[in-house]
Amino acid sequence: MLLAEDRIRSPAVAQQASVLVVEDDASLRLLARVNLELEQFSVREAGTLEEARAAVAAERPAMVFLDVHLHGEATDVLLDELRRAGIPVVVVTGTADITQYRDRADQVIGKPFEPSALVAAARRFVG
Repeated sequence: MLLAEDRIRSPAVAQQASVLVVEDDASLRLLARVNLELEQFSVREAGTLEEARAAVAAERPAMVFLDVHLHGEATDVLLDELRRAGIPVVVVTGTADITQYRDRADQVIGKPFEPSALVAAARRFVG
């Protein structure tokens, strides 16, 4: 078993890299935030497309976890905007066909997911 002090931290993680979690389910946002913060990431949250765009405008995140549907609204346009800006995007979906996002996102994680999958993705794209 690894203890917190046994984990190897990348310089980006040590500097609290900013991760934006865009998810309309408050409990999943909380799960993501807590697990990422336990691993020393700085986490911001957005539950709508408007909140996500405002968060990106306020502070460019090192990466984004993006739910495919927010309150029934597709996030395809936001995904394209983030990719054009050069921001790594991990798409999280429980309803969409994962294969349709493989070429558009840096990674796709299906729901339900293990919190460790989010942490591993954050380390991969930020660290």
